Amino acid sequence: METRPGERGFSNGDVYSGQLKGTLPNGKGKYVWSDGIIYEGDWEEGKISGKGKLIWSSGAKYEGDFSGGYLHGFGTMTSPDGSVYSGAWRMNVRHGLGRKEYCNSDSYDGSWKEGLQDGSGSYTWTNGNRFIGNWKKGKMSGRGVMSWANGDLFNGFWLNGLRHGSGVYKYADGGGFYFGTWSRGLKDGSGVFYPAGSKHPSLKKWHRSFGYDDTGNFVLSHDSSINREELRASKAVSRSLSEITTTSGVARNSGRMSERFLDENWTTSDPPRDFMHHGPSSKSARSVDSGQSEAREKDKNPIVFEREYMQGVLIKERIMSSIDMSHRARPLDRTKEITISACVSFLGEKWNYYLMLNLQLGIRYTVGKITPVPRREVRASDFGERARIMMFFPRGGSQYTPPHKSIDFDWKDYCPMVFRNLREMFKLDAADYMMSICGDDGLREISSPGKSGSIFYLSHDDRFVIKTLKRSELKVLLRMLPRYYEHVGDHENTLITKFFGVHRLKLKWGKKVRFVVMGNMFCTELKIHRRYDLKGSTQGRFTEKNKIREKTTMKDLDLAYEFHMDKLLREELFKQILLDCSFLESLQIIDYSLLLGLHFRAPDQLNDILEPPNEMSDQESDSVASVEVGVPREPSIPPKGLLLVTHEPNSVNTAPGPHIRGSTLRAFSAGEKEVDLILPGTARLRVQLGVNMPAQAHHKLRQEEEDAGMVELFEVYDVVVYMGIIDILQEYNMKKKMEHTCKSMQYDPMTISAIEPTLYSKRFTDFLLKVFPEKA
Repeated sequence: METRPGERGFSNGDVYSGQLKGTLPNGKGKYVWSDGIIYEGDWEEGKISGKGKLIWSSGAKYEGDFSGGYLHGFGTMTSPDGSVYSGAWRMNVRHGLGRKEYCNSDSYDGSWKEGLQDGSGSYTWTNGNRFIGNWKKGKMSGRGVMSWANGDLFNGFWLNGLRHGSGVYKYADGGGFYFGTWSRGLKDGSGVFYPAGSKHPSLKKWHRSFGYDDTGNFVLSHDSSINREELRASKAVSRSLSEITTTSGVARNSGRMSERFLDENWTTSDPPRDFMHHGPSSKSARSVDSGQSEAREKDKNPIVFEREYMQGVLIKERIMSSIDMSHRARPLDRTKEITISACVSFLGEKWNYYLMLNLQLGIRYTVGKITPVPRREVRASDFGERARIMMFFPRGGSQYTPPHKSIDFDWKDYCPMVFRNLREMFKLDAADYMMSICGDDGLREISSPGKSGSIFYLSHDDRFVIKTLKRSELKVLLRMLPRYYEHVGDHENTLITKFFGVHRLKLKWGKKVRFVVMGNMFCTELKIHRRYDLKGSTQGRFTEKNKIREKTTMKDLDLAYEFHMDKLLREELFKQILLDCSFLESLQIIDYSLLLGLHFRAPDQLNDILEPPNEMSDQESDSVASVEVGVPREPSIPPKGLLLVTHEPNSVNTAPGPHIRGSTLRAFSAGEKEVDLILPGTARLRVQLGVNMPAQAHHKLRQEEEDAGMVELFEVYDVVVYMGIIDILQEYNMKKKMEHTCKSMQYDPMTISAIEPTLYSKRFTDFLLKVFPEKA
């Protein structure tokens, strides 16, 4: 059918003039709605498609690409308030690369997703503050650099528009630096402050890791998360990201246009909403760090300050020489980034990559093969020598395996039906399990906390830990598996490590690598400030002070706290510890330990005077005054800063975690009812054994701390405790008996780790009774 020019009027007052194909607009044409909205441009069989201009009666207008009646492609939208967006669109929303200039002169240039900033981008505020880095769902999330108009600068990690993770804060007034960690916008955890004039670590690694060169200019580095293709494409939209000035948080809604435009059915609908916010709602964008006064300390100062914060409150400080610090200080580990293991793998970096890839391929194959099999009770044969799945994975793929980019390898999966049932017993969804370990985000290597030489991998969502095993450990695990299966089935509150799978890789040159997949005991939304590995022995059970870092797992002699707990919580804890120790003792297991994680809360009496991290005071200022530290009040049980309330399933996350599956605990202080834990201003959590357990940590000042000049500003802290029993694969065999005999000649036999299982169990529980004493 030919296209012909024409004009058509409608009964509702709308008018179309232009080319027609039959009775449908096709080609060039102009459509005027009765309410004043005008479209002029391309049509395709009755739908707005191609290039055109849409003008609303309010004055808003869009000029650019259309497809099927939607704003789709590249175009420029001018809102009634004067804000202008120029960039990519998808189905009426900003999606892709684009630049928006707001009516208050703020601007954003970068990646958008579903109408919100998402990906790499930069934002500039009218007050001179600037941010460049990563965004997620309209907020700064990931790596980024914030510079304030007064010259202060933060280079580090962000989450939901707040500083969150490791970073460096540079103070313009005096030039001091603070290397440390933040949580939800507040300093939280260990760090080091370098006053002006003191020698601080090189910032080159920090600049390069965030996409900046040594002069502070933005460049693309090997590990930059900003996509190269996106940056090249962004030049067609607007100026390069490297030229953009940016800042931090987002702000109030800039309004919506209620005008309508034509959809594919010749009706009118809402134009795209303005999702981007601007204005003074983000403290991080409008004011500088609360510790700016630190930079006014003495110039050319030869001393530095090791500090520890809890939710923005300074609770501990050690004064040290900058010379002493220079050889040990280094940028803190980046959040959720690869940390090279202290024990260098025999494979090297390249082969470690192959190892991780092979592990993912094998687990995906095994879980996919065993999951469809109808569930049944395990039999004795499921634990036997023949209970194995074996498969060869050639690089080019086979009838049963997909092609891959690694090297050829053989795969063996041990006792697949047993571990399939264990995963279901632990309420773990097979699809979630595969996505956590085998997803595109991959695994990351973490440093080993012990002397075993094992390599540890962490899933991208922190739910699972994968550890390499010695052959002897694999044998112990397979021997104990029937008893383990029975124990965890009978005791849902067990503190013993969850095992989800055991596998073996054989690489093409014959090297065999064995793995076990376990639950991560520290998978929590709260920051773990302290980690301890407690055995109850004392010989060699300490950590050298100059080796302690933010995530160092410390030992028995490093523990300077005892923990007071609700009466019923403590009873349940030791009831289960005794059951678990009795189980391990019956298997002749020793060398196990309690892995203890502590989340500290800021002292309760300071909470009222701490300014929330993302609110502005009535009168903006360039800095926030320091918080004066008061004298702690008399403690109480349960802690006043942590509230135990009656459990409400709909108010907390009840999904089973990688370490938990037990029942909600009852608290004496709550009338022996099941309880949730409320952390004021932070979260509401379900209390389970070893997870989200509230306590008070009473600090015990030791002589070496006094001698070292360490100042502990508080004696009692509210803490949230996480714990579990780990390293349960060492039998009291002939080797350990010989170790016991030799070391007993040199040390007190009760202070060494290698002792008879019954004595080990008793010493272990006796030690924990002192760590968690009964209230007098």
